[in-house]
Amino acid sequence: MSNEPIRVLVVDDTAIYRKIVAEALQQTPGIEIVGTAAHGRMALTQIRQLRPDIVTLDVEMPVMDGLETLRQLKRLGMSVGVIMLSAQTADSAQATVTALELGALDFVLKPSAGNLAENARKLRESLASRVISLGRVQRIRQVLGGAVRHPASAPTTPGRVPAGAAGSGPRPAPRTLVPPRVVAIGISTGGPQTLQRLIPRLPADLSVPVLIVQHMPPVFTRSLAEDLDRRSVISVCEAAHEQPVLPGHVYIAPGGRQMRLAKEDDNLQIAITDDPRENSCRPSVDYLFRSVADVYGAHSLALIMTGMGNDGAAGCRLIRQCGGTVMAQDEQSCVVFGMPRQPIEEGLADLVGPPERLATEIVQLVRRKEFACR
Repeated sequence: MSNEPIRVLVVDDTAIYRKIVAEALQQTPGIEIVGTAAHGRMALTQIRQLRPDIVTLDVEMPVMDGLETLRQLKRLGMSVGVIMLSAQTADSAQATVTALELGALDFVLKPSAGNLAENARKLRESLASRVISLGRVQRIRQVLGGAVRHPASAPTTPGRVPAGAAGSGPRPAPRTLVPPRVVAIGISTGGPQTLQRLIPRLPADLSVPVLIVQHMPPVFTRSLAEDLDRRSVISVCEAAHEQPVLPGHVYIAPGGRQMRLAKEDDNLQIAITDDPRENSCRPSVDYLFRSVADVYGAHSLALIMTGMGNDGAAGCRLIRQCGGTVMAQDEQSCVVFGMPRQPIEEGLADLVGPPERLATEIVQLVRRKEFACR
């Protein structure tokens, strides 16, 4: 199975774009285009007949658009990985965030500058690696019998990785966790649907700020923040330069920019910068985590979650060296078990679990601090 090419169905209402996507992917070893479709209804028929691993899906289409196609895939229990193709507009960004929450694995932007050859090259660079990586994830899902399993929550003991946690690696030595004064989260592929399981479980009166780096381009992070804010009792926003850092607020790094903490006249603020990419990412988890460790030290709590690559691993290491707490999402609940893998395997993670359990643990640790202050 591992040697077989990843089978891809291309779905777009524009014939020229179907051709661009198909030709761009066909040039990549390990990918086979098995068909194309002009709208979602046709795609559902093709998925039944051709059984692709991955579907590239346009958002706006006649007859049946991308969002309704995702709803039908879920209703029919059809196991296929979906990557959305999106324009970089506010409307497309909102629709794409909704698509990710409905179960799409990831998305890429449609190139719109340059000639056809240049757009095809850019599309191949951004899409091909995702198709191969997520196609492999999808095949593992199919072997396991469908969607990623979300194990039921169970109590955990602070300072210990839960017994039997998937991908738990070596256990860190038992220690007393320092109550946090900040929560910093790093997340990528699968982030919107995972954050939807985490952030709405945080109370409005959480007495610490929450800072999030979600790997996304500009415009999309604002749509994500607005969507999470509608779903949550805690306040959620896209962070702005020189914005005060307040408890009970969630700040999401703006796409395409770096975010760090900065002190100005003893006041804590957010700094949004155009500093270089780290780990090929901007925003970068490591960039944020370094500033959190510098400002809060042992009172830092880092949470590393689903995503490809290893952005955040160095930051988790630094926060543990400072005496702070590291939590990680478990393999079973990750869309892609990439970013949490290294911190877990190095024994950096004090707690490992699904998003719901991690939200509970965060609140309990913060409230230990509140109780101690009374």
